[in-house]
Amino acid sequence: MTDKTDKSAPKSAIWGGRFETGPSQIMERINASVDFDRRLYAEDIAASVAHCAMLVAQGIISPADGQAIQGGLETIKGEIEAGQFTFKASLEDVHMNIEARLAELIGEAAGRLHTARSRNDQVATDFRLWVRGALDRMIAAIAQLQDALIGRAEEHAGTVMPGFTHLQPAQPVTFGHHLLAYVEMLGRDAGRAGDCRARLNESPLGAGALAGTSFPIDREMTARALGFDRPAGNSLDAVSDRDFAIEYLSTAALLAVHLSRLGDEIVLWSSRGFAFIRLPDALSTGSSMLPQKRNPDAAELVRAKSGRVIGALNTLLVVIKGLPLAYSKDMQEDKEPVFDAADSLDLCLAAMEGMVRGLAVDGDAMRAAAEQANSEALDLADWMVKNLDRPFRDAHHAAGRLVKLAEERGLRLAQLTLEDLRSVEPGMTGEALEILDLDRALSVRASFGGTAPDNVRAACGRARQRFLKTEE
Repeated sequence: MTDKTDKSAPKSAIWGGRFETGPSQIMERINASVDFDRRLYAEDIAASVAHCAMLVAQGIISPADGQAIQGGLETIKGEIEAGQFTFKASLEDVHMNIEARLAELIGEAAGRLHTARSRNDQVATDFRLWVRGALDRMIAAIAQLQDALIGRAEEHAGTVMPGFTHLQPAQPVTFGHHLLAYVEMLGRDAGRAGDCRARLNESPLGAGALAGTSFPIDREMTARALGFDRPAGNSLDAVSDRDFAIEYLSTAALLAVHLSRLGDEIVLWSSRGFAFIRLPDALSTGSSMLPQKRNPDAAELVRAKSGRVIGALNTLLVVIKGLPLAYSKDMQEDKEPVFDAADSLDLCLAAMEGMVRGLAVDGDAMRAAAEQANSEALDLADWMVKNLDRPFRDAHHAAGRLVKLAEERGLRLAQLTLEDLRSVEPGMTGEALEILDLDRALSVRASFGGTAPDNVRAACGRARQRFLKTEE
């Protein structure tokens, strides 16, 4: 590829005073960010409005210029939202596209807006505002998904299913109990998002390029106007910090992993091997070749998109890891991974909520799977410990022998007779047969956090109070 430098090309109106010629074509292409950072337009305009109001209040620019600037910015926002604004790569980024249009609208006064401000503190402010909005969307969407999960958990507080370890049936649980496990995970995700939001809520505006400014600005005023808790305390850190974006991506990556785990279980549960659930038509697809197929593509794509979000976190960590203070152009690469991760998460959270609310549960298939799993074996071992004073290891061994006996006869553990039980442990009584009951095995798991149906119903109420702030 030929890198042509047009010596007659106009120098940049932004920074061209130092240069004799314009940038090469390759330089223009690699340097421009407007194709993606145009998404910051609302935040950029809001920050400019706050900065302009502060400049007027401090007597740095005149009220007339301030009024013209604010009116022009409102016009530009309307043009962008109406699809009538043309973004130009030659103007590099969203900031200069807006400033250039402002100059077209109001003339010389537009040039006063950038007084006491650099693109370094400008973009840091815009980006913080954008990430703050993404966190707010994340927290709200998590709550919606939790609401869906709690609702289904209440509905299926007593629906028996096998609980698994190593993907092997282990103990009976209820489907509601299983769903509430994801409510807890999501609650931690929302907590991390809230923590991230609190830490990022400092304003870089007024830090300048890296060292502050000699103008008598009021950084507290602009911070308040933009909803920040305070101005960032160090100008170098203010323009070079991207911890907030990395922390957002870290929170996003763990949330994506949790969504992926639930997506994977939905794929398993909807398969013929399990047949525990059926996804709604609106969130399933068919096969181009096989007419009988019903594919859980939404769940599979939620599972896959976690890789994109994890990759975004790795990308930004690598971008930042070797940068000296303060700003380097490398930091232009901070936005695309964040935007992509946020888009993926918004979609995954919405898709998962739809699947949870719309899935049909086959309680009979779940119960049959739990019965075939002989998952009452632990209850039988516990009975021997409590009633026959057997050491748990001995009781465990005896219960295992009884499971093997049942399997050899093609029976379930609950189908063995008292005589069968006594052939392994002579001390068995008729009470031991009563232990081999699936519903009883659930009801006795009544310790706090356990799977007993009454526990699950109570846990749903507590979850609504803790996570959704509603009354029982």
